[in-house]
Amino acid sequence: MNNNTASNHKGNKAELMETGKINPIEEHSEDRQFVTALARGLEVLRCFEPGDRHLGNQEIAERTGLPKPTISRLTHTLTCMGYLYHNERLGKYQLGTGVLSLGFSLLSNLEVLKIARPLMQELAEHTHTQVSVGTRDRLSMLLLDSREQTEATISLPREPGMRLPLAKTAMGRALLCGLPDDKREQLLANIRQQDPTGWPQLKVCVDQALRDYQERGFCLSIGQWRSDVNAVAVPLLPIAGSRRLAFNCAAPSFVLRQHMLEDDIGPRLVNMVRTIESETARY
Repeated sequence: MNNNTASNHKGNKAELMETGKINPIEEHSEDRQFVTALARGLEVLRCFEPGDRHLGNQEIAERTGLPKPTISRLTHTLTCMGYLYHNERLGKYQLGTGVLSLGFSLLSNLEVLKIARPLMQELAEHTHTQVSVGTRDRLSMLLLDSREQTEATISLPREPGMRLPLAKTAMGRALLCGLPDDKREQLLANIRQQDPTGWPQLKVCVDQALRDYQERGFCLSIGQWRSDVNAVAVPLLPIAGSRRLAFNCAAPSFVLRQHMLEDDIGPRLVNMVRTIESETARY
């Protein structure tokens, strides 16, 4: 294999990992620079989702597909390193403070969030919606931050770390719209493989989102993720190597009608994101 071929092969693998199509551990089994034990440990940490206060070795083994003896060694090591905490009474594990430290370090070093937060709050106050920002993690959207009206009487359950479906939500569709065509098609192929039964309806929604984005700069989800929630979203394109993000405005459907999203809130959200892009480009 010549150098060019090898380089292309590595590039293709990196793109596949980014789309979430493959198991990174299996894909890199022949990569001499890839540390399998480290990758397995990180997969253990990824098992914990919002609502998972404790997980046992058997549950972790089922979620990762790794043998239980391997999981036992990994959870022991991660506990020693402070990334897991072992509840001896339950015989189960929960995330440790080491993980929290990493998460806060990520969020505190995202300059774009420092720029976005006051603008998000201003938009939330004006539109009486919840304004959120997220990024893609495999085939989900990972919520990074959320702002709402100071005296909001109705609130949506949206906390940092919450996962949202990629193709069913306005935020996820916006991120898909902001991707290069080849990466978007690969992700959609993975979503189709993951949910073949629901794919025909999802494809209709994603195709409409692409048309809306091309024509108006934003895309919608009208009761398609949750029947009681309407939302509009806009992607923030990466600037100077920054992370690809998507912003949305959401509220219960009985207070946020589709025409309000299309005629007023959607254009305001586009303007906000363009302002964030402009400010971020100065750094």
